[in-house]
Amino acid sequence: MRGFYKRFPRKNRNLKPNSKKLTRRIPVKDAFIGGGGRILIQSMTNTRTSDVTATVAQIKRLEAAGCDLARVAVTDERDARAVRQIIEQIKIPLAADIQFDYKLAILSAENGAHKLRINPGNIGGEDKVRQVCEAAAAHEIPIRVGINSGSIEKDILAEHGNTPKALCLSALRSVRMLEAFGFYDIVISVKSSSVKAMIEANRLIAAETGYPLHLGVTEAGSPKSGVVKSAIGIGSLLADGIGDTVRVSLTGDPVAEIEAARGILRALDLDKNYVEIVSCPTCGRCRIDLAALVDMVEEMTKTVTKPLKLAVMGCVVNGPGEAAGADLGIAGGPDRSVLFQRGKVLRTVDNENLFAEFIGELAKLL
Repeated sequence: MRGFYKRFPRKNRNLKPNSKKLTRRIPVKDAFIGGGGRILIQSMTNTRTSDVTATVAQIKRLEAAGCDLARVAVTDERDARAVRQIIEQIKIPLAADIQFDYKLAILSAENGAHKLRINPGNIGGEDKVRQVCEAAAAHEIPIRVGINSGSIEKDILAEHGNTPKALCLSALRSVRMLEAFGFYDIVISVKSSSVKAMIEANRLIAAETGYPLHLGVTEAGSPKSGVVKSAIGIGSLLADGIGDTVRVSLTGDPVAEIEAARGILRALDLDKNYVEIVSCPTCGRCRIDLAALVDMVEEMTKTVTKPLKLAVMGCVVNGPGEAAGADLGIAGGPDRSVLFQRGKVLRTVDNENLFAEFIGELAKLL
């Protein structure tokens, strides 16, 4: 573990913003985590897994929202056996989340789970971890080693306290255990409800291993506060080129997690297949209902996957000049507004016809 105690290991210092640290490429069904590929968005169902109808319905909503991989809690044999029925009705890969009972991990693998999530430290000893590794290898599925602040081993806590270093050491111990059994299709997650601890722990683990990393701030809270925490934690690491798959953990409907995760990726130019809308914050010069106009444009374009940049600006001060890079834009005026394209004015239109005229021009670009 040479270099572990350096706060910013040399091998990460030269990463440019948004450059990607190449990690091991791990297959999950027909997708891949790591290897410099696309960052996958994950979520977790909050239905009872054995309620196949409800779980499938929720996963289909996640699929429609853009989720790449769903995870279900496996708490008993009924849940584990339901995995097969669920997989038959969904399109995206399914991961089984197991706590404590190694037999449920094995049963989930036997029932077709595409990935297992375990904490080797609470699964019941090395022999049981070995059996889980053998099952995963037999079914050719990866294991995510999940460590958070509440699952650090007592001896590590005693020496290092509940710190980012302790999180990293705990994860590395679990990884070495799997490696000892000849298992290497591993994804690592080190999570904390502390944003700073989560960032530091992932920087440390990224410096020590080439396995792909699953990023997330655990127990992030409600959509209001959780999105902010997740954007800072996940976004900071992705901007440094660290991270291969993400989950934004929010209390409530998991579909909201997908929208938040996509927003983070788009803000960092890691997802370009969408319509970006820029709009000014408005001031006393604005004479149109800009907020309502932005809402209408967002609703109109939310399913468009063509990379476009649209500008909805309150006045000519923030119009063609400031938003010159927009493929299409609006600059509001008292009675008439300006339509512009890549900094050049197309024409002026009556405000009562503004949205219709804008949509007409937009249709030419789609």
